[in-house]
Amino acid sequence: MKARLPQGMGGGQQNMNQMIRQAQKMQEEMEAFQTDFEAREFKATVGGGAVEITMNGKREVMAVSIQPEVVDPEDVEMLEDLVASAVNEVLAQIETESNAGMNKITGGMNMPGMF
Repeated sequence: MKARLPQGMGGGQQNMNQMIRQAQKMQEEMEAFQTDFEAREFKATVGGGAVEITMNGKREVMAVSIQPEVVDPEDVEMLEDLVASAVNEVLAQIETESNAGMNKITGGMNMPGMF
């Protein structure tokens, strides 16, 4: 018994070549996006401007800015919390923008391990 493919599926070599070209185009777009994204800078500020963290798209910390008035030797925990909060905020921003860019390229198709 022969297996039947739904209408529009199959199509032989021509359809396969078209799918390969589309996959190659998508791969090129993803590589270009990744290169551009890694070079971008992302910033998060917390505590009313007390702490600012700058990271690139590679998730590397580029700069940390701490206002002198929040450096209190009697309350180191507050400063630690502000730094952790700023790092988490900028990482969330990077993740959101990375996912949005990849979804735009892939049309929402799940591509595990890409980013």
